[in-house]
Amino acid sequence: MEVFMLHWYRKVPTLLSGKLFKAVKRSDIRCAIHTSPLVSVPSKPAVPPPLVSRLFQPSNLREGQEGGDLTCRSHRLMLQTGLIYPSNPGCFYYLPVALRSMEKLVRLIDEEMHAIGGQKVDMPALCSAELWKKSGRWELMGKEMFRLLDRHNAEYCLGPTHEEAVTELFASQTTISYKKLPLLLYQVTRKFRDEQKPKFGLLRGREFYMKDMYSFDVNEEAALHTYHSVCRSYGRIFDRLGLNWVQVQAATGNIGGTLSHEFQLPADIGEDQLLVCGNCGFSANIETMEAGQTECSQCRAGTLTESKGIEVGHTFYLGTKYSQAFRAMFINASNVPAVAEMGCFGLGVTRILAASIEVMSSKDAVRWPGLIAPYQVCVLPPKKGSKANDATQVSEELAQSLGNSLTNLRGEVVLDDRVHMTIGKRLKDAKILGYPYVVVVGQKALEDLPSFEVICQRTEETMFLSKEGLVDLLSKVETI
Repeated sequence: MEVFMLHWYRKVPTLLSGKLFKAVKRSDIRCAIHTSPLVSVPSKPAVPPPLVSRLFQPSNLREGQEGGDLTCRSHRLMLQTGLIYPSNPGCFYYLPVALRSMEKLVRLIDEEMHAIGGQKVDMPALCSAELWKKSGRWELMGKEMFRLLDRHNAEYCLGPTHEEAVTELFASQTTISYKKLPLLLYQVTRKFRDEQKPKFGLLRGREFYMKDMYSFDVNEEAALHTYHSVCRSYGRIFDRLGLNWVQVQAATGNIGGTLSHEFQLPADIGEDQLLVCGNCGFSANIETMEAGQTECSQCRAGTLTESKGIEVGHTFYLGTKYSQAFRAMFINASNVPAVAEMGCFGLGVTRILAASIEVMSSKDAVRWPGLIAPYQVCVLPPKKGSKANDATQVSEELAQSLGNSLTNLRGEVVLDDRVHMTIGKRLKDAKILGYPYVVVVGQKALEDLPSFEVICQRTEETMFLSKEGLVDLLSKVETI
């Protein structure tokens, strides 16, 4: 581009009059050369912070919502703070703020799945009955499965899980080499289960988001290696979220297989009964143990104590249950077709979202795992007409500066522009909504050495920091 422009510049005197040529020489040509993408790449434009007054977050923060079937903390808080809105029994609208959190959770899951070789796919929610009849699960699933007929009277279901679909997909590729295994295919998608009594908001619904992964391996040893690799990745996900979790021995149920574990968040509201050994840490869902068993079968020394948990993940070693039925074959090292060994692994995405709020929040205020908080920082300008009114512009500039200059906070800072309300009322709202950091801009921001009141919601600590101190603190906030 620059070479072309200089060549054209040499030709200009024969085409233009003197004065006009000088003007072009001074500006147009230099401008063209300077702004060429080969010479200079413009930086990203500054983005104004989201305004609290503009967020679609229908909430009832001051009156609260009690009674009815709001029998757990997460359900009540998520409705009260405008994270979800009921549609029909067991189904909800996921509103913008909740969706931001869920998208972050999916990014975290993607990171961990990619780290162990997972490849993301998207399978149809509408599944043919023929697939389910082939595996023998069409009748086994019972009334929990949503079934329907199309206009040609062909039978379908809305997929509650996708073992049949993914195995059919693998089986359709008849020349897969053992060198491509293990193959781990996963998706994050809506699932459907016709719960008889949906309750606890997102903890037990009829329509929900789930991450389901399916593995294909050359033999049992390799499949078990993959199984434990995925289990470890699940543990990392919950660790990164800062959640207290336990991996428990579980029943295989209608999924099948010979080995299964659940990932549980201990909680009084949990519907699963767990037995935990105080000596060796062995834990199991009570449905896998003998009735009345109190001695730990693993260490033979500890006593099993009962607790409750919310199931947020489940893993299964399937063996050849599905691959044999669908003839899901690969070409082994001897150049002979062989049946693949399989595993399947689920994470309840919306359940993790709700369960984390359930176990981390107080009765009256949402608390988020830091990585998936919808927004990291809320800036509060002074009330309109107050003594600190002149700091309003400072707060607007601060919110924009933080959200644009700190890479980790790009898009993570909101400005509570409802300046007709007192700082106290907006602080109360910010506490209920659970922003990890709240920055109050008041009279001290106008002093010769400006400072800002900073509240860390997790520790309930209040600090007064200079802008440099604030930037240093927030630059260390981990985001995803």
